[in-house]
Amino acid sequence: MLLLAALVGVLATGSSSSSAGASVPSSAATETLATVQQKFPDQAGSTGSADTLQLVLTTKDATSITTPAAAAKVAHVLADARSVAHVATVTDPLDAKTSFVSADKTTAVATLTFTGLTEDDRQTVYDDVVKVADQARADFQVEVGGQLVAEGAPGAGIGEIAGVLVAFVVLFLTFGSLLVAGANMLVALTGVGIGTLGILAYGSINPIQGTTLTLATMLGLAVGIDYSLFILTRFRAELREGRSVEAAIGRATGTAGTAVVFAGLTVIIALVALIVVRISFITEMGIAGAFGVLVAVLMSLTLLPVLMRSLGRRILPRRERDQTTAETPTAAAHTTHAPTTTSTPVTTGPHAHDDVSRAPDTGPGSFLQRWVNVIIARPVLAIVAAVIVLLIVAAPLLSMKTASNVPGGTDPTSTQRAAYTQVLDKFGGVQSPLLILLTGKDAGRTVDQVSNGFRGLGDVQSVVPGKVTATGDAALITVIPRGGPIDDSTKDLVHLIRDNIDTIPGVQLRVTGETAIGIDGDAALNAALIKYVIVIVVLAFLLLVLMFRSILVPLTATLGYLLSVGASFGASVAVFQWGWLDRLIPAPQGDPMLSILPIILVGVLFGLAMDYQMFLVSRIHEMHGKGFSPKEAIRRGFTTSAPVLVAAASIMAVVFGGFATSESAVAASIAFGLVVGVIADAFLVRTVIMPALLVLMGNAAWWFPAWLERILPNLDVEGHALDADTTATKSQLATTPPTPA
Repeated sequence: MLLLAALVGVLATGSSSSSAGASVPSSAATETLATVQQKFPDQAGSTGSADTLQLVLTTKDATSITTPAAAAKVAHVLADARSVAHVATVTDPLDAKTSFVSADKTTAVATLTFTGLTEDDRQTVYDDVVKVADQARADFQVEVGGQLVAEGAPGAGIGEIAGVLVAFVVLFLTFGSLLVAGANMLVALTGVGIGTLGILAYGSINPIQGTTLTLATMLGLAVGIDYSLFILTRFRAELREGRSVEAAIGRATGTAGTAVVFAGLTVIIALVALIVVRISFITEMGIAGAFGVLVAVLMSLTLLPVLMRSLGRRILPRRERDQTTAETPTAAAHTTHAPTTTSTPVTTGPHAHDDVSRAPDTGPGSFLQRWVNVIIARPVLAIVAAVIVLLIVAAPLLSMKTASNVPGGTDPTSTQRAAYTQVLDKFGGVQSPLLILLTGKDAGRTVDQVSNGFRGLGDVQSVVPGKVTATGDAALITVIPRGGPIDDSTKDLVHLIRDNIDTIPGVQLRVTGETAIGIDGDAALNAALIKYVIVIVVLAFLLLVLMFRSILVPLTATLGYLLSVGASFGASVAVFQWGWLDRLIPAPQGDPMLSILPIILVGVLFGLAMDYQMFLVSRIHEMHGKGFSPKEAIRRGFTTSAPVLVAAASIMAVVFGGFATSESAVAASIAFGLVVGVIADAFLVRTVIMPALLVLMGNAAWWFPAWLERILPNLDVEGHALDADTTATKSQLATTPPTPA
């Protein structure tokens, strides 16, 4: 409560309400822009202004817009535009001084500039301009270009709510109790609430992007549900072993809770590691997501034990409460000299699922038993089939295109995008000019020569020679490309100019402008992705070596993770770049993938994949350590741990699936990529490929160099020391004769 009060206080007193901007490390284009602004101060605003809009008017019958009749109608539209509040100027595209008419005379563009705008009246002013456009559509095809209102954080929609409800249904089916499912969901939602308040409190001091909060909420909810599920499952198992409520809470927290801490730390490390990409807004998203996961872990270790104490034996099905009451340690203390037998061993770790092991041969447990038996019998077929499916899903990855931003807005159906496309078709890349800075002692004398050279290039629409400094050591040329800012032809043009930076003696050519900055930003993000993938792969291998004391298991697990990531990327390309699910997902589709998406997916899926690997394979490892043959260890470990893993992955998939219905392209693409990644990793990599590989590897799977064993610390990830202490205590009690009365 103190934490909540503090966060609310910070949120209430914070004064910042703006959104943070996205920035990438300094690039050649940004450094050149600084030089341009230094040498040509009046060029500072050349990269565009947020306080402008464009009215793009096109004749309906392809006749000339310069005819007297059409010109009169254009003048009427411009007069209506000038009457809009806060409009400072409206250019006349038919005036010789401000002419902006296409070569075929069918399209004209008027630019509206505004003054005195506040955040509160931007939307109203924009709506008024749209009304002017609507009225003009009686005579022209009219679109409104530009953006006065920044995209805000998407609010919670019906999809997110539906995802939470479906997750609750999965919890009910898993536990068979509305009470337990409700307690699980309460812990998760409380964690999300605290995490959200914390991020908003920070955002009131230091502005953040809307998608930062979305990612943190999405992750906090998903892992919060899963972590509570693991601990509650172990708590029920301990009660069924005859322990008191207090003892069961202690052991559940000490075993499953310990594993939850390690699992949460894995996700947190993966998200915080985003700092290595050195891109501010991605680092911000990673740290916010890590904070959401941290709060989820803390809630599962603090609030959940309180709820377990309040629920007591009511957490068990009604038919089992009386049976376990008779088997409490208090009652058993009077008969410690008698042998005690149980039908199944006490399971350890968050995946302990005596609910399944004690159930009759029906339901998910029996299905998964038959499932693993098929894999053990035909491991090669299982691996080949799963890998083929994953490769097919990942295939669209080969055509993935990325962009740091989408020109014309993220919605392909908007009037803003239509205006941008119309201007691009009629005027080339006039909305995304390249600024060419010439520096050197001969810059002023060679500006015409350089301009003529650009006019001879096929990807150049037009060239506008600019100003020359008084000393003649710098000149500026504006090059209008034929393509848009994310077209390959424009990128090739930028690279061509840079490749010939020193071809003219005494002059150096450099490129800047929004288009060049965007190209550099996209390249920086792609380079950051490669760096991050290397960091994550190495980190995954080292963590798994430390956990499993094996070389082959971490190697195969890491390769499996890469297959999951590939499937996530491929499906995201098919949906958001190709538009395959346009009817089902409301977010805009048909654009290049946003450059931040692959990096975020790599980080989040790494944490989740390592969780699934630990929850599943650690139980198999334990069975092998007890002396079971490789196949029997796989059978026993898989049957015990897989039901909870399946439930956890299903919950994550439906939670992420709810967020995938967001209208925000960033939020929806991240969520959808996580849905596919979770399904691929949990249901193909961990429950098909990994057990099949363990069958083929046999005892070699657990080989570990003796010298490495001696130097590495032994992490008790699942609290096995508690089981050892309990075994020793029982052994001591069994060999100690009872005290005479």
